[in-house]
Parts: sequence; C-alpha cells; structure tokens
Amino acid sequence: MFYFLVVIAVLLLGYAAVLVSFVRRGRKIPPAAYLGLALLNGLILAAVLAWAVAR
Repeated sequence: MFYFLVVIAVLLLGYAAVLVSFVRRGRKIPPAAYLGLALLNGLILAAVLAWAVAR
C-alpha cells in the first residue's frame, strides 16, 4: 500500500509540473485539468484513509 501511495504522489507531482509549465508558457490550463487534479487528490486521500484504517 505504501508503494501505491508513493506512485500516486509522484503522478500528482508530475501532473502539477506539466500544468505549471503550461502557465509559464502563457497557455491557459484546460478545464479538464482541474478534474484530473481533483481525481488524483481524491485517490491519494482515499488511499491514505484506507491505509490508516488498516493499520
């Protein structure tokens, strides 16, 4: 479970880095990007809660 959390956290950081690069180039962030961020954040939150309950 710990490795799953690490993988999801790395994916979230990579996705956020892509969005930051969009902003730095002056491009607008697509609306679907916010949904992707919310999905990854929700997945991390659910995994952390499941991990904490299982301990």
